[in-house]
Amino acid sequence: MNRFLDLAGLARDEILDLLRLAQRLQDQPEPQALAGRILGLVFFNPSLRTLASFQAGMARLGGSSFVITPGQGTWQLETRDGAVMNGGAAEHIREGIPVLASYCDALGVRAFAAGKDLAADLREELFGMIDALCDKPLINLESAMNHPCQALADWRTLDEQGIPERGRFVLSWVWHPRALPLAVPTATLQMAALRGMDVVVARPDGYALPAQVMDRARQLARASGGSVTETADRAAALQGAHVVYAKEWGSTRHYGDADGDARLREGLTDWCVRDSWFDAARPDARLMHCLPVRRNTAVADEVLDGPRSIVRREAFNRLVVQMAVLHRLLKPGVN
Repeated sequence: MNRFLDLAGLARDEILDLLRLAQRLQDQPEPQALAGRILGLVFFNPSLRTLASFQAGMARLGGSSFVITPGQGTWQLETRDGAVMNGGAAEHIREGIPVLASYCDALGVRAFAAGKDLAADLREELFGMIDALCDKPLINLESAMNHPCQALADWRTLDEQGIPERGRFVLSWVWHPRALPLAVPTATLQMAALRGMDVVVARPDGYALPAQVMDRARQLARASGGSVTETADRAAALQGAHVVYAKEWGSTRHYGDADGDARLREGLTDWCVRDSWFDAARPDARLMHCLPVRRNTAVADEVLDGPRSIVRREAFNRLVVQMAVLHRLLKPGVN
């Protein structure tokens, strides 16, 4: 394994192998497994869990790490191909990424969507350029349309909670004051489909996920024995749910149009997860969210602080599964 860029790009057996390795490393720690190894982390966008969990995971395996936040203590990096660099950026990623890769044994990069051109973001143009520039093992810490580390942690969390593989998984849009990227909803949808779940995407009109994303999820579901549907009928979606995965994202109808998106979401503040959402769900239904979450905007206190919420366990599992990814990428003699 030389890349960890897209969970749905791995065979199901490879994912299950990573999950078994994560459990083994938790049960039988290997504090010197990556002694002498160095992980480089580049964050073009903010982070809390991803940054802290990767640094902690590398340390627990005996390795070390360095963190680069372009423009904060380092040169600002230009990411546009063919840019005329007469502005604030002093260095281009065409030099920056290969140089940073030369200092470490693996590189992790976070680079969010530009949020202006849906087709360009679906093509992962920026992350594709980074991939081509990096000659070391590369980890996607969240790109325009993917977050494989979160998806792997979510799969482990579902397994821990005893959620059946054919359980009903509701990925529900929830309200936020502004448009957020599609990376987590895309990765979450594909993870649940790949796991073999019966997935329902619940979203208001105007917030349908891109057809390309839905088509890929349906292909994964067919191969895994699951299903993928979508609806604007929230009540129907929640019927018999094992899991409600709350997530904010921007309007695909108004992609790149902040004013249009704002007008569309103006009347949708009732898309905040409350206890009443679970009236038709299974009695043991769980609430998941990748965090950060805006309380009483996306999810109400009564749910986040109640027994259904497993968001903290999801966050902990980021550390556990990422240790498995690092071990698989960097452990001498391990493919």
